[in-house]
Amino acid sequence: MSGPRHLRPPEGNVPSSPSEPPAGETGAGRRLLLATVIAVAAVVVDQLTKSWAVRRLSHGDIHVVWKLDLELTYNSGASFGLGRGWAPVIGGAAVAAVVLLLSAVRRVRSDALTVALGLVIGGALGNLTDRVVGNHHGAVVDFIALHFWPTFNVADSCVVVGAVTAAIIVSRRNPASSPNPDAQNTAAGAAPEEALSDGGGPP
Repeated sequence: MSGPRHLRPPEGNVPSSPSEPPAGETGAGRRLLLATVIAVAAVVVDQLTKSWAVRRLSHGDIHVVWKLDLELTYNSGASFGLGRGWAPVIGGAAVAAVVLLLSAVRRVRSDALTVALGLVIGGALGNLTDRVVGNHHGAVVDFIALHFWPTFNVADSCVVVGAVTAAIIVSRRNPASSPNPDAQNTAAGAAPEEALSDGGGPP
């Protein structure tokens, strides 16, 4: 008499281990980590350059080339000197924007878009750091002067580059141009029927 037989489940239906997170959660966590690394790097570079600007440019401006000068200014408004005198409101808006962007990172499917959002988050946090913990009465340190554009800093640059990059990536995703799998399957199934109706089938 033979012993008990152990049936193997069919391939493809093997249940996943309870300890393994779903693939979607793993991807969302990886993208959140990527955005966090980019944001932290942006904040570090921004704060280092601002610290250098306060120490060095307090003794005088530096002419770099053509219209580019390094001039120390303090901005109580938003990026590029907009909204002066609205520091508390702008700070609150920056916090809300960072929270919304962090939640959006978990839903994106592109590493490039994740990097772009990380730059925006880092730029917002860089200027928010100046307002909250900086010793400048809620003002932001600006020092890059082009003279045909408001004076700005590295954080402003990160916000602009990240926002423009994100807009380009999103605009290139045109759902109308992507093939519809349901439409392709319908067309593939209809082709043999049309061939039979036209007399193209077997005699």
